[in-house]
Amino acid sequence: MLSSEAIDFERLRTRCFQGCPDGEGIRATCWKILLGYLPPDTSSWEAVLESKRALYHQLVKETIINPHEDEESDSGEVVDHPLNPNPESSWNRFFVDNQVLLQIDHDTRRLYPDLSFFQQPTPYPRASYSAGMEALKKRVERSSLPSQRVGTTRMGIINMKSTAKYSSLEKYYLPLKEGEEAHWEVVERILFVHAKCNKGIGYVQGMNEVIGPLYYVFFQHPDVRWKEHAEADTSFCFSALMAEIGDVFTKKLDSAHLGIGGAMRSLMQLLKDKDPVLSKNFVKKGVEPQFFGFRWITLLLSQEFLLPELMRIWDSLFADANRFDFLLYMCCSMIISVREKLIAGDFAEAVKLLQHYPPLDIHKLLCNAEEIRRFHPLKKR
Repeated sequence: MLSSEAIDFERLRTRCFQGCPDGEGIRATCWKILLGYLPPDTSSWEAVLESKRALYHQLVKETIINPHEDEESDSGEVVDHPLNPNPESSWNRFFVDNQVLLQIDHDTRRLYPDLSFFQQPTPYPRASYSAGMEALKKRVERSSLPSQRVGTTRMGIINMKSTAKYSSLEKYYLPLKEGEEAHWEVVERILFVHAKCNKGIGYVQGMNEVIGPLYYVFFQHPDVRWKEHAEADTSFCFSALMAEIGDVFTKKLDSAHLGIGGAMRSLMQLLKDKDPVLSKNFVKKGVEPQFFGFRWITLLLSQEFLLPELMRIWDSLFADANRFDFLLYMCCSMIISVREKLIAGDFAEAVKLLQHYPPLDIHKLLCNAEEIRRFHPLKKR
């Protein structure tokens, strides 16, 4: 299907719902089509990709500000400086950006710690298309100055003790050479550019967990012509995904029908329709969807399954016409699949089970989700 000049989109969607093959970059290509990044007309792919990738590189250059460039005018007169009170000054925007960057950096450094991929150097660092651009992690390192505490022992010996706190994960970071950058730095740049271009939502903790699998899948493409542009392709596909699920990341919509509150209420209503006994058990024990459903829905189940299993789930999720209704069917399937343990346990045991979901047959969970959809369709929210 992918080699034909005009792809039958509905047929592709049906096939992808059953799972995409891992090899030959098929999953990466299918996801790009399903998310609207690539059109069904394969003859236009080259032009579309060239245009969008060039646009992304331009966005990177425009959004990652270097305030030193605006410090002096052509005549050598100082026109901008770090203490400039003008809110439109490059330095002021630089400091505001750093507040967002610090949170993004904190999250992306710890992206999939059990997977070495994100700590390894990418063969396509930013210097390959933007020479002279400062690495974002350098900005973060400068914004967190090291300090030391002076102490004196009983014998009068002065000790200098660092006050910096290091994560236990940092000792596992792979050392990089000058000019190299890790894959997590690429993800950091994508999220930073996205936050700058979408100030209504900006960056919300958890977005890193959604973008990580996208970038991983796109970079696994065996064709170097696709692999080297994984950053740009991920950026556009992530933006398309956020356009659909962005409401659950918007705090102002938490209680609205379109926000995370509405999604969790729909999930519990679905559970009530499918399994009234388990639903009443939840009410009796005080098990609220906020204890587990919030993370399940906002992160698209990315924290509940290993990456290979998650990719299989996302095949069906992206392929479904009402993909985020299917997410709720999947969540309901997960709850019902462990109903006996949930009913037998007390409140603490039930919540712990849902927050640390056990390994189960993914195919069975997906089949159960499809059955729930068939016999208990969601009402329009």
